[in-house]
Parts: sequence; C-alpha cells; structure tokens
Amino acid sequence: MDYQFKDIEQKWQQFWADNGTFKAENNRAKPKYYVLDMFPYPSGAGLHVGHPLGYIASDIFSRYKRLRGFNVLHPMGYDSFGLPAEQYAIQTGQHPAVTTEANIATYRRQLDQVGFSFDWSREVRTSSPGYYKWTQWIFMQLFNSWYNKTADKAESIDQLIAHFEANGSGGVNAVCDEDTLTFTSDEWNAFDSKKQQGELLKYRLTYLRESTVNWCAALGTVLANDEVKDGFSERGGYPVEQKKMMQWSMRITAYADRLLQGLDTIDWPEPLKEMQRNWIGKSVGASVKFQIEQSVHAIEVFTTRVDTIFGVTFIVLAPEHELVAELTTSAQKEEIDAYITQTKKKSELDRMADAKTVSGAFTGSYVLNPLNGERVPIYIADYVLAGYGTGAVMAVPSGDQRDFLFAKHFSLPIIPILDTQNIVDEADPTKEGKYINSDFINGLNYKEATAATVAKLEEIGAGKAKINFRMRDAIFGRQRYWGEPVPVYFKDGLPQLIDESELPLILPEIDKYLPTETGEPPLGRAEDWKYHNEYQYELSTMPGWAGSSWYWYRYMDAHNDTAFASPEAIEYWKDVDLYIGGSEHATGHLLYSRFWNKFLKDIGKAPEEEPFKKLINQGMIQGRSNFVYRLIDEQGRGTNTFVSHGLIKDHNTSPIHVDVNIVENDVLNLEKFKSWRPEFADAEFILDGGKYVCGVEIEKMSKRYYNVVNPDDLCQRYGADTLRMYEMFLGPLEQSKPWNTNGIEGVFKFLRKFWRLFHNDAWEFTVTDAEPTKAELKSLHKIIRKVEEDIERFSFNTSVSSFMIAVNELTDQKCNKRAVLQDLVIILSPYAPHICEELWSLLGNEAGTLSYAAYPKFNPAYLVEDEFAYPISINGKTKMNLNIPLTMEPKDVEAFVLANADVQKYLDGKQPKKVIVVKGRIVNMVV
Repeated sequence: MDYQFKDIEQKWQQFWADNGTFKAENNRAKPKYYVLDMFPYPSGAGLHVGHPLGYIASDIFSRYKRLRGFNVLHPMGYDSFGLPAEQYAIQTGQHPAVTTEANIATYRRQLDQVGFSFDWSREVRTSSPGYYKWTQWIFMQLFNSWYNKTADKAESIDQLIAHFEANGSGGVNAVCDEDTLTFTSDEWNAFDSKKQQGELLKYRLTYLRESTVNWCAALGTVLANDEVKDGFSERGGYPVEQKKMMQWSMRITAYADRLLQGLDTIDWPEPLKEMQRNWIGKSVGASVKFQIEQSVHAIEVFTTRVDTIFGVTFIVLAPEHELVAELTTSAQKEEIDAYITQTKKKSELDRMADAKTVSGAFTGSYVLNPLNGERVPIYIADYVLAGYGTGAVMAVPSGDQRDFLFAKHFSLPIIPILDTQNIVDEADPTKEGKYINSDFINGLNYKEATAATVAKLEEIGAGKAKINFRMRDAIFGRQRYWGEPVPVYFKDGLPQLIDESELPLILPEIDKYLPTETGEPPLGRAEDWKYHNEYQYELSTMPGWAGSSWYWYRYMDAHNDTAFASPEAIEYWKDVDLYIGGSEHATGHLLYSRFWNKFLKDIGKAPEEEPFKKLINQGMIQGRSNFVYRLIDEQGRGTNTFVSHGLIKDHNTSPIHVDVNIVENDVLNLEKFKSWRPEFADAEFILDGGKYVCGVEIEKMSKRYYNVVNPDDLCQRYGADTLRMYEMFLGPLEQSKPWNTNGIEGVFKFLRKFWRLFHNDAWEFTVTDAEPTKAELKSLHKIIRKVEEDIERFSFNTSVSSFMIAVNELTDQKCNKRAVLQDLVIILSPYAPHICEELWSLLGNEAGTLSYAAYPKFNPAYLVEDEFAYPISINGKTKMNLNIPLTMEPKDVEAFVLANADVQKYLDGKQPKKVIVVKGRIVNMVV
C-alpha cells in the first residue's frame, strides 16, 4: 500500500497515548536526561507554524536520547495566567478560566497532531490552584527570608530577629533598604510589634514599597517596560504614564553577584549571557554626598568616575526624585511641573533610549561640591531614572557626551579635567600626568587620583567606595484579576502572611474584571473576601513571571500535595539538561528563574545553583507575506482593479497584504480572492501571461499581515512527519528564517521514497534477510555517523539533507535488506516518528514501539575505501566506470579491465595500442 500518512499518524498517536509510551519514571538504573521547552501561553489564535520549531528540535533530541539509553523527562504544560484572557473577559464577561480552558484544548490537539513525545502525565497549568499553591508557598518563604551578605545567602528572618533581640542592629551585614534604623537590643525589644514588623519589612526578600511604575489606566494595571512603546501600551495602544504606587517587590539585587558569576558556569549562547551581564550592570565606583545649600538634606550620587568630581558643573535629578518638590523655587515651579507632566507620558525604555534629545528644567536650587565648595545648580531631566542608583547624577560635561550636550543647551560651564595637550589616548585615563584644575590630584594617574579622591571624601564624611548594579529589585504585582492571589492580609496597615495550612488562597469569583469604581484592583469587587472575615487581603495579584520561575521543579513531581516536589524526585532529576526557548526572555523569565532557583538552594530545597545547564535559543520562523497591487486612479483613489506584480512598473498602484493561504507558488487564486473579503467580490485583474503573480516580502508572522500558516492545514495535506522534517530543513535551529510552503512538497516526496524502499512495485511490503552489500553498509554507516554527530551539535537541518542522500543511494542500489533498513528506521525515527513506528511494526518487531530501541552502532570499517570506481576511457573519452580493488597493481588492473565484457564491446574487437593506468585515478586505452 502507498504511504497513507493520515492513517499511520492517527494510529501511532493513539498508541502512544493509550500506552503512556513517554511517561518518565524515576528510574535510577538509567542515566537521566531532562529536556524542557519554554511552556506556552495558550492564546486563542492557537499555534502557527513558527511555534513548533523549538518543540520539534527538543523532541528530536529527546527521542534520540531515549534510543541512546537515557531516562528522558520531556514534559509540557501551560503558562496560563495572563493579560489576553483577562482582556477578553473584560470585553465579553466570560470568566478567564473558561477562555483559558478552551485555548488549552486547542493547543493540546495541535501539539498531539505533530507527534511530540511529551510526558502528559506531568502536565502543569500555572492557573491551577494545585499549582499556584506552591507559587504562593515560595512567595511566603521569600517573605520570611533576608539576605546575609557575610554568609552570601538567604537566611530565615527568625535568625535576624534573634540577632536583633540579642545584639540589636550592630554586626548585621544585610541587603536591605537604605533607611534602616540603628538600635540596641534593648531598644529593639522595647519596640512594639508594629514598629518591629515595619523594620523587618526593610530586610525581607519580598517587601512593599512605593515604586515608580508604568501605569496604564485603560488596562487598569502596571506594565513592564517591554510592554510599553512610545508612551502607549503594546496591547491595545492605550496611554501609559509614570506613577508612584505601593508595590510588592522582590530583592533580586541581593543575588546580583551570584547571578553574574553563575553565567560563567552554564552553556548558554554568549549573546544572551551578555544581555544578562549588561542588565545586571555591575559598576565599581563611589558614593558622593552633595550638601544642598541652605538645607539639612544632601543629594547622594553614585559615580564610576569620582576622579572627575572637580569638573562637576551641575547635578541632575530624576523628575520623580523625592526632593524635587522641596528644591523647586516658586519662580521655577510652573516649568518644573510642566516637565514632570511631560515625563509621565514616557516609559523608562523610551527615556533611556532617547540619547540625542536634550531636555530638562532648573529647580532654582544649588548644592555644594564637597571638595572645593563650588555652588552647583540642580536640574531635573528625564534621562535620569528614580529607580536606578540614587536617582541623581553628577554631571561632568568635559568628560561625558550627554552631559556636554546638556551643558551646551543650558549654557552651563564646561571645566576641563584632563591635560588634553599631553593625552596619548583619550579613551585611556590611566596614563600619567592627565589631571589639571583638580587641586590635590593634579599630575596623578587614574588609579592614584581615584584612590586619593575616595580617601578624601571618606575623611570628611562625604563619600565612600561602593559597588553598584544597574539591575533594580523586581516589581512583583499587577492590578489585575487573572493571576495568583498574594497570600497576604493587612493588620494595622502592615502585611502579614496567611497560615501555611490555608494554602492555596483561591482566586475569588467577582462580577466584573475591571478595577472598582474607587480605583482598587478587580479583587476589590470580591464579596466577603477577608482573612478570617476580618482583615483585608492583598488585592493585587502576582505578575506573569511568578508561576514560570520554578515550574521545572513541578514537572519532577507534578501531583505532590505535600511539597512542590519531593526531595527524592529533585535529587534524581536535579536540573534541566537542555532548555530550548526564545531569547526574548533573557532579562525576564530567565533572570527571575535563576534568582528563584538560587533562593531555593539557599533554603535547602534545590540541589543546584543554576536551573538550566544548556540553553538554546531557537530562531524565529518569519512569515512570507504576499501582496496584491491595487490600481490608483487619476484622482488618487483606490480602484477595484489589481495589477500583477510584473506589470506594476507601468501603473500607479498601492500594495495590499493578501492571505497567503489563497496563494500558491506566488500565484493568486482569483476566485478565492474575490470571496476572501466582500469588497473584492467584483475585483478585476490585469494579468501577466494569464496569471496574477503576487509580490513577496519577508515579515514577522502575524495575523495582521495575513501570512500566518496553520500547522493543522499542513498536517492534513502532508502529514506531521513532513511538517517536522521540513521545519528542521529550513535552516540552522538558532537562525531566523522565512517560511515558504512551496518547498514542503520535496520533503513529502522524500518520505514517500523512504516508504518505497520497503515495498515492491505493487506496493507490497517486501524486505529480505539477505546479507547487505558493501555499498549498502557504507550508505547505512555514513548516515549513522552523520546523524549522531548532527544531533549532538543540534544541526538538524544538515541531517535532513543527509537522509535524502542516503535514501537516494539505497534506492539506486535497490536495497531491501532488513539489516540495513531496520537500522535506518531507528535513525530516522526522532525526525519522522510515525512512519518509522509503522515500518518498525511491519518489520515484525514485537516491542510495540521503537521509542526504546537501541541506536545503531557506527562501524568505521564500513567506510574504509578498499576499491575505486575507475573511469575507463578510450582515446581520452570516458565510456564507463569500473569498480576495481585499490590493492591491485597497474598490470593486474590492465588485465582486469581488458577481461571485462562491457569494455570489449566498446573496443569493438580492436586491441589497444597502449593502456595507461594511473593507480586510484584512471584507465585510458589508446586504439
């Protein structure tokens, strides 16, 4: 029977499901291998062909590792809390859980039809109470912990309390807020509970504080920087402003050094690691206090170039800085207020990115330079961020381009610091004798000047050496409904944890999914939702990254009711050996996951410092957009006539995206186009050679460009095995590449040709037990070695090409030998599992599935060349090739050739005058 892919794929998908083929056990008899995909958010649109790319690669590797004898854990689940389902709920009134459930059903159907070897018995959903119970539990552990810098790890808050009770605040070396109190043990013990709890909140790893956030009133929530573009929300395009709000935060900065150091221990793409290094942004420098003129306050700045302090000619504060109101004089108030209003419309990313535009406003106040007493004016400018460092910078226009432009714009002085006449390399301030106009550091080099300046500042109490990080504590809250409830209630205005036995704190039902009329988050609508019917719960929910920051552990023991995973399961699986996902998560999910993993290790719940040993960023499959060209009339109006692409140079046209599903090989189906949208029902066409040829452009695959290709359609037309192999064939896994359905036919033909190897001309299954020839064994062992090498280095596209070559060779050799074809089935099975399972069964194997067969062993002896196909020429013209042993001497080669019947036909009874034999190269006969 011909290759009936629909029946075959349905049969084996059902078999795998019925038999739990890929269910992983904690089998210590085998080495473990944990393969993980970044789990999807189940959107209503379902999967397009770009989504399975990474899943196919991880599935090939998982299947290969099983064949190599590993106990493979390859799970899947859903990151199912999030904004899209909630927005749909706001628009329709439908509960987000209903939408999410429907979307998950679509995803599961689509994933199953591609034939992934997921262990579905371990499926997780972050929106399931059984799952988010443990997200809440981890939050509680963070709340009950502080970071001991001396021990360089998180410790129980009870240990800190015990220290306070015995010793007061002395000797505590903690990551904490700047405004912590200094007290004795007696003073601590005399504090009432409210004051003690308020002070402890400054040390906890998760805490409440006022933060500047991206507030979107229309969406009713705080947005991350990457969710804001040009002052508007990416979703919906609503205005976003900077706003101060009480927010839960997590002290990720406590782990900054460990997060940096850990990057040197993991096998991740270097560009991704560099993104994290830059995001963490470790800087060695100094903290300097500039006393405000006629005030008790000082402005503290952090600088990596304290040696340039004598060149400071102005100070710049973030518009949100807490001292701005106090510093603003009455004469400057109107200008300052207008500038602050303007700044609120920009996201932090926009403010950081806008390096060329100079803007700011003078407060009317001054500080004093601590080393020379000079009066320095104080400005505000939006390029300084309140949450980064101290929210203030000392500006040295002679040494910084942005400061220079600012000084020129506001006509501020520019004081030279370096002797530019004697500079060898301006980029290297370590040379001797650079400093001028700088009092006691004149003539010193950079290191000497820095040390001397820090020493002087420390001597007068105006500064000290300091290490700073660009990374800020992570905001951990959203004013939305569809997320994990925070397991906190408020008593006397301070947060308290609910009892651990009361987990999970279930998300309550509400009548609408919008904020309340008084501006509270949607949870404010929940009726009778109070802790012990008395205390107000936290009304924010956790952010989207909460549930994804530990989910790989839940897969290890997905149904445990007493722990997020048992110690035995964690000890066995330990960490993720291979993680595949997008680089867009570099400074979000991947950073937060590493943070939570390190915390769990600190409290004895995780065995490894890093969660993901090896990570691969798959490239994006881009859309191949098609265009039709609307004819524009003399008045500049669009007509209902469309011009074929090759003729547009002769006409005035405007391009319109067209649905790629009504285009084949760039030729438009005219009738389908007319029925695609009502306004095109009467469309007319100017054809080129009887066809309407569309234009082409490579863009992001998106519904708005009508270039989304649904994998359902391709599986129906060509089969899942074809889709799997074609996605790998498109190019290297890590690179982005355009989708082009036109090429998929070739892969389908290859699989049909592979199927043909096992069948005779009447499509009867015909495989013999005859001994393979040397040529057949050579073809087999070439592909064994090639695929093994390719998979180990994740070069899947080159394997597909090699499979095609191998099948062509075996077809030419008319190979139908079991000893060759059975091994070929195993080798191909990670790529095309359905057809290989069927052939494995037809070959008479009784195991039921080849998923746990042994991967064939490569034998290099079969690739040793012991004969050569000599070109046989007569009078310089090649007539044929003849296989001759390489060990044969030239005189024996001559005799062997002349004895060949085909050679004698070419000689036509003539005797050659001369026979030239070049060993291992050619035989030429002169007649």
